[in-house]
Amino acid sequence: MSLNPLQMYNTKKELRKNFEITGLSKSEVATDLKISEVKLEKIFNLKQRALEDTWILRNYLLEKVEKTGQQPVPFTALAGDWHRHWFLKANLIDQQQMSKGDN
Repeated sequence: MSLNPLQMYNTKKELRKNFEITGLSKSEVATDLKISEVKLEKIFNLKQRALEDTWILRNYLLEKVEKTGQQPVPFTALAGDWHRHWFLKANLIDQQQMSKGDN
């Protein structure tokens, strides 16, 4: 499944806003997710090939925002339960297993 241009724009904005709320640095997020900052930036820009990586970042950010006691910015396209999307490898998302490399 692909996102249309408006969904892509909104998803990028939602990822960035939730990231800002966490108060974390990109370096901290990359370290927590065991990825490079290059890969993290690709995910923020929806340029990552593995769709699961974006969902992993989404879930991570939502968890971190909730730990601050603040309300996360809701996701419009990446909403609901990822298990219901046949094209996603839900087990990778459940295990927070990012794809290998920076692509």
